[in-house]
Amino acid sequence: MTDAAPAIFVAIEGSAFAAAIRQSPYIYMAANVAHILGLMVFFAAVAVMDLRLAGFFQASWPGSLLRRARLVAILGFIALAGSGAILFVAEASHVVLNEAFQFKLLLILLALLNIAWFEYAVAPKVHDLQPHTPLPARARLIGITSILLWLAVAACGRLIAYF
Repeated sequence: MTDAAPAIFVAIEGSAFAAAIRQSPYIYMAANVAHILGLMVFFAAVAVMDLRLAGFFQASWPGSLLRRARLVAILGFIALAGSGAILFVAEASHVVLNEAFQFKLLLILLALLNIAWFEYAVAPKVHDLQPHTPLPARARLIGITSILLWLAVAACGRLIAYF
């Protein structure tokens, strides 16, 4: 299978770092646990933000809630990126060819574009709103879209384990 992978991914998998991950009885397992925990923290924070944008938690101040949840989401994303890199490096030549992994990367890219759209087009209009104030239609659309994207990303993450 490594013959079909681009040389860069074969080289990554053949590195001393990747070999150390594969040979250790703890590193890969710890990275897998960290990845799942990071996903839980990240998804919980994003779910709070998206649910607020979709119209739930109306008694809360949108700006305050979104700022706090964003910090937690950033920490979760850092855990996901770090642990995901360890998991990827250990089996780079195999994982890079996995269609579910490729689809997951596409969904992550779409989710990041959704975040950028929110930060530049909607966040300035939402942060200063009072509780019980109707959110702009764009904010609700982003909340619903983001919920759907993250559910798809999480589903793809589970699919990778079966291929």
